[in-house]
Amino acid sequence: MPRFSFSSLWAAPEVCPVSKKARSIPVLNPVNAYGRVFFFSWMGFMLAFWAWYTFPPLLTVTIKKDLHLTDAQVANSNIVSLVATLLLRFATGPLCDQFGARRVFVALLLLGCLPVGLAPLVRSANGLYVSRFFLGVLGASFVPCQVWCTGFFDRTVVGTANALAGGWGNAGGGVTYFIMPAVFDSLVARQGLSPSTAWRVTFVVPLVCLLACALGMALLCEDAPVGRWSDREERIQENLRVLSMRASSTDTGIMTPTDTYSSDEEKSAKILVGAGGLTYQQAVEIAQGEVVAKPLLKDSFAILLSPQTLFHVATYACSFGGELAINAILSSYYKLNFPHLNQTTASNCAAIFGFLNMVTRPLGGVVSDVLYTRGRRNLWLKKGWITTCGLLTGALLVVIGRLDPSSAHGASIGTMVGLVTLMAIFHEAGNGANFALVPHVHPAANGVVSGVTGAGGNLGGVVFAIVFRFMDGGKGYAKAFWVIGVMHIVLNLAVCWIAPLPKGQVGGR
Repeated sequence: MPRFSFSSLWAAPEVCPVSKKARSIPVLNPVNAYGRVFFFSWMGFMLAFWAWYTFPPLLTVTIKKDLHLTDAQVANSNIVSLVATLLLRFATGPLCDQFGARRVFVALLLLGCLPVGLAPLVRSANGLYVSRFFLGVLGASFVPCQVWCTGFFDRTVVGTANALAGGWGNAGGGVTYFIMPAVFDSLVARQGLSPSTAWRVTFVVPLVCLLACALGMALLCEDAPVGRWSDREERIQENLRVLSMRASSTDTGIMTPTDTYSSDEEKSAKILVGAGGLTYQQAVEIAQGEVVAKPLLKDSFAILLSPQTLFHVATYACSFGGELAINAILSSYYKLNFPHLNQTTASNCAAIFGFLNMVTRPLGGVVSDVLYTRGRRNLWLKKGWITTCGLLTGALLVVIGRLDPSSAHGASIGTMVGLVTLMAIFHEAGNGANFALVPHVHPAANGVVSGVTGAGGNLGGVVFAIVFRFMDGGKGYAKAFWVIGVMHIVLNLAVCWIAPLPKGQVGGR
């Protein structure tokens, strides 16, 4: 990772001369093309995550009462909300490789506007199931978010870029627990709306935000740092040809061709002028690693079944899957253990879990990048960090489940929130660590790997939501916590032996 400078947060970044990927992240400069893509990546996913989870903050009390729902029906709706996302994440990966992540991102946000706009029409449990199923379209936006960032940021900072975009996006899970009850309370107290009408009107807020973000993404951003997605490979090869012709440059800027060398070894070792210290061989390897193959069914299956992909599916099923399942029930768990909390207070406490993503998921990516660069680009260090996060998360989930702090046992809500916060640090850092390694694996099919890994997260979410559903009729939250913790530990240990990269892989190192 390049040495950090505060000016890199707003200055135009240095770029790789071959791929044109940025070597720093201009977080505070949305005017710059790279800063703009980074902004819309995390903002688009955050708004999508918020809209995806619009129901849970008000589902515990208001919507449950209005639709006459049972605890089992509420738990069923949490499972249904993850199924569509699971299916779509499998599809969006290859679509990103085919058409480019930006176009897929815009399409998902616009499609997601339909179920958000129609959600107020829900009148029964079946209607809730249908609505939450189609809201799952928005959960698939995570895949283009990560693929788009991977396409714009160099491998030395891509872990940090993906973790920041994913983490700030995941914070939408906290935003929804904070904003939805606040808007609801305002509509009831200040506008005089009935609770039945007020919760329906709240959906207007995420709908408007989604539309504005989708239009901004479509009109203000590029597919790739070299321009159109369809021209990407040609432009990168053109950049390589230009660099390979340079040997020296005069003060007048006249370049002299240097394609004649005494040997291939001399040519490979030659430092290219204007290439930021890259040798010819390094430039060729970068160009090869940037080639994204059009996804064929046969090739996709081979990638899906590779041990490296299965490692990411298993570990992300634990980290992100656990986060999804916990995010859906946390407000209910707090209210069950501390009955004196009202709906808004319980939701605000639950919001902390989601808001922590602003720091914890980026932390996972930053630590991964630091280990990679200071460990002489040893990818086993990135992989070991993923496993460490998974094991610590599992252990802390077991602790929370066995202690089960509650007012009945003399514990305070602060104790409960503190334990969940400690667990969330490693839980959410594991997400960032995972997608810091993903860009290195099968780089020619980054969309496929990102898509199936993202789908693995949703698969874990479905499995863990089922655990919550059937533990003591949907009320055994503490027991479910420690069962899920044991599953985390077992799965992470089961795949810890897999090498970071397939043998003989071209690029990605």
